[in-house]
Amino acid sequence: MDSLATLILTAGRSAVELSLFVLLPIMVVMLSLMLWLESRGLVSLLADRLAPLLLPLGIAGLGVFALIQEMFVSSTAPLATIALMAKRNVSPRHLTATLAMVMSLAQANVVFPLAAAGLQIGSVIVIAIAGGLVAAAITYHLFGRNLPATSLTSSPDSDVDDYDRRLLAIIRRAGQDAWNITIGAMPLLIVTLVLVSLLRASGAIDWLESQCSWLFELIGFPSATLLLAITKFVAGGTAVLGILMEQYQSGELSSRDINLLAGLLISPLDLAGVAIFATAGKQVAAVIKVAVLGAIVGILFRLVCHVLMFH
Repeated sequence: MDSLATLILTAGRSAVELSLFVLLPIMVVMLSLMLWLESRGLVSLLADRLAPLLLPLGIAGLGVFALIQEMFVSSTAPLATIALMAKRNVSPRHLTATLAMVMSLAQANVVFPLAAAGLQIGSVIVIAIAGGLVAAAITYHLFGRNLPATSLTSSPDSDVDDYDRRLLAIIRRAGQDAWNITIGAMPLLIVTLVLVSLLRASGAIDWLESQCSWLFELIGFPSATLLLAITKFVAGGTAVLGILMEQYQSGELSSRDINLLAGLLISPLDLAGVAIFATAGKQVAAVIKVAVLGAIVGILFRLVCHVLMFH
């Protein structure tokens, strides 16, 4: 019983640190930026310019912000854009396709640190963008084809004429929205991290790895693939980053292995990631399951590309 209590307290501490010291600051800054761009009319301008190019793939104009934030900021940065899209009442079909794209991209906070382990960043980025577009298209045209595709875009608020006062109001509103999202994500993160700790403590992961290591070696993957995959899809990208760097430094994984596995392991598609995105609004939570299906296709596309390039 004491061990279980320790696991819960440790998971709770990790979830609070992740939420308050990682997710909250990024959300405040990115939401402030997005709301400011919206108040200046730049968001609508970009959406109008990019709509003809991206809409056939199911990506709303704001989706380009989410893509850039994911690829060059962090896995949590696009949450601000997704939340804003939901608030502007982007159609469920386009919102789902954009969410599928985001969850199948490669997050910058894992990609760039792995450059020290020989990860070919250029190739990873190109393949990830291609995979994201595939995920968006197949979600829009197949998995989400029965979702409403009518957009009811709301106008941005502009209640205050004075620029300085409006900027302060935007920051306060962004802070409030970021706080609500962060607090909403915390319980899900705690449950997820407790589950990971229980799996590790029970020895289930070690047993599965010992039983399946021969299969991965047979198809040319490192024997640690199962451990890395379980860690990734249960604990998230930050957890698997730590293991990848540790095993690379110890010689258990080579640069080739890391590039080979990048398509599978580097993305926000995991229990923690899905839990965080689901807190971006009721509209997002309602379509998250469909978006996950599309994201899985995007991840499989990336995995095949990495196998062909690095096997």
